[in-house]
Amino acid sequence: MALYEMRTYTLYVGKMGEAQKLYTELGFPALKKGGHDKNLIGYFVADTGMINQLVHIWKFKDDADRRAHWAAVFANKDFVEGFASKFRPLVTSQEVKLMTEAPWGPHP
Repeated sequence: MALYEMRTYTLYVGKMGEAQKLYTELGFPALKKGGHDKNLIGYFVADTGMINQLVHIWKFKDDADRRAHWAAVFANKDFVEGFASKFRPLVTSQEVKLMTEAPWGPHP
């Protein structure tokens, strides 16, 4: 059964523009270059409710696949040193949710 991971980063007020620039110029290119984007469903930005949030959703075969993915991402120096070291100071909190598909409805 597929496993979905939803990562929500809450940013300091006023830091969304800088975060989006970092993801555009460094974060996503590093993921793509390393082949780490294959499980990505998408990135989303909160516009109402809890604003100042950046959300990304990933789909994995199982937890072992998820753990292998993140181990490879964090072994990628372009991602860790080029992007994450600059992005982390913009983040006030991070939440990670693991979800499975409900047995009804469409499945991405």
